[in-house]
Amino acid sequence: MSTAAYFDALYQQPDPFHYRTRWYEARKRALTLACLPHPRYATAWELGCSNGVLTAGLAARCDALLATDISADALADAARSTRAWPQVRLQQASHPQDWPDGTFDLIVVSEVGYYLPGPALQQMARQLRHSLAEDGLLLACHWRPPFDAACSTTTDVHRALSDHLVEAFTYQDADMLLQGWSRRLTSVAAWEGLR
Repeated sequence: MSTAAYFDALYQQPDPFHYRTRWYEARKRALTLACLPHPRYATAWELGCSNGVLTAGLAARCDALLATDISADALADAARSTRAWPQVRLQQASHPQDWPDGTFDLIVVSEVGYYLPGPALQQMARQLRHSLAEDGLLLACHWRPPFDAACSTTTDVHRALSDHLVEAFTYQDADMLLQGWSRRLTSVAAWEGLR
């Protein structure tokens, strides 16, 4: 089954990953948003926006936010989740084939990378580095336990994303790995003149 067909089948049910109802998902969103080193971003891109629950949280901190997903049904749900945020632009896309122009101050890769086999994952990682602004942040969050639909492991995804970037932070537990990188050392305290 292709990746597109897999997600088309999943999104025949409402909120298939229970983003709106599970404490695990609410906690993961809160951790993701808390890890962002800047209070606001001019340009951001969320890959794998699903039903837009995290997108709405990101939108509150972004002047312009592009949110992409492979599933038209997911994007229809995301449109409802983000209707209060006019700075959000939703777009159906399959990555790494479909790629936006320009660079972004914040790129969030939500549960996407492990659906790509090795060569496509490496291509996406290279393209993400080129799309990251000089002082931008690349953030990735992935489920750690293996599952049948995964083409790559979470470790493989995060290793590919970390090439040629500086680690800004890492949080992991038995369930998830949340990690951020930038082109240079990121320090909130330094930005605020505390050190």
